[in-house]
Amino acid sequence: MPVIEAKFIEGVLTSEQKQQVIPKLTDALVSVMGEAIRDHIFVLIEETADGEWGIGGKPVRAEQVCALGRQPAKAAK
Repeated sequence: MPVIEAKFIEGVLTSEQKQQVIPKLTDALVSVMGEAIRDHIFVLIEETADGEWGIGGKPVRAEQVCALGRQPAKAAK
């Protein structure tokens, strides 16, 4: 049973976007492995607190990631 882990900085995705990511990731794996595997694919969306993510030795904030997609950062709950 495949497990797909998608990690994001907290506040980058809305709840609606997370709901869109799950079937799209599932579909991607089904396209490779076949339809029979669909009901056995687990998708886990994990969020890391804003300010606790780094790339190339530098901290990266949700607002920086959102700017790449031109969407406002969502307030963490």
